[in-house]
Amino acid sequence: MRVMKASEFKAKCLEVMGQVEATGEPVVITKNGRPVSRLVPYRTVPKTLFGTLRGCIEVRGDIVSPLESEWEAAQ
Repeated sequence: MRVMKASEFKAKCLEVMGQVEATGEPVVITKNGRPVSRLVPYRTVPKTLFGTLRGCIEVRGDIVSPLESEWEAAQ
């Protein structure tokens, strides 16, 4: 985690914000050597988990028809 003084942050605010957005690494801003704020990238959280993996799973072959071989548990 990167640490910087408030005066340095004030001078380079837009540049630091761009770096945090690009890298995802948070920045702690200090005043008189004490941490006062943390700049973190903004992340949206979906309202529901339903559909979040859409497009990540690929179906290969027929998943509905019965298998040709028996399971070991059926023996």
